[in-house]
Amino acid sequence: MKHLAFFSFVIILAAPISVQAQIGLYAGAQSNNVNYLIDGTKQDTKMKAGFQVGAQMKIPFENRLFFSPAVTYSYKGYDVTFNKSAVPPDVNALNNSTAYHTVEFSPLLQIDLGKKSNYPFIRFGPSIDLLLAGKETYDLKAGGSNSRKMNFSMSSIYGMFGASLIGQLGVETKSGFSIFAHYNYGIASISNQDGGPRIVHRIFGLSVGKYLKKDKIVIDTRNRQ
Repeated sequence: MKHLAFFSFVIILAAPISVQAQIGLYAGAQSNNVNYLIDGTKQDTKMKAGFQVGAQMKIPFENRLFFSPAVTYSYKGYDVTFNKSAVPPDVNALNNSTAYHTVEFSPLLQIDLGKKSNYPFIRFGPSIDLLLAGKETYDLKAGGSNSRKMNFSMSSIYGMFGASLIGQLGVETKSGFSIFAHYNYGIASISNQDGGPRIVHRIFGLSVGKYLKKDKIVIDTRNRQ
């Protein structure tokens, strides 16, 4: 999968091309969760509702194969109950409820599975999350609770980036409407703490979209020196 995505990037960037590119918008609801491990022990997590809003392109590549890069705002979060202690969020925390804002950059490939007016398609590829801001609330063993902002940076307990593999299955109409289910399988932990938990996304959602129109575009990457 990674080699196929990389190959499509190389083809696009290697030479000028002139193609009919479709530009579309989409939005939908999603069920957010994580795989949360402390010292290899799985913690009890619960789903948290969220949503996504994004824009994408559909660029012909070969036959029914298309390059479909997307940029998505995604509202994520999770609820977790601990049976072991770790930072984040705090060694004295009993649980944690989080909600945070991210932007996903996804160089996906799309395969159309038919040529009729309404046809199914699949999309797949990697995605990089840029984590922007969030909030967490947790109860303490000694009583009381703590609520604070989640700081995302290279030096804080939560990192700036996450990574996922994305799979989408949907139906597209001749008029440009689409509906698709998507699953994000996290492969990079958003915890930045040495010896801390491993926190990776598990997200399922359903979205609807619409391609606006077809525009003739030229991608020219020649060296002009």
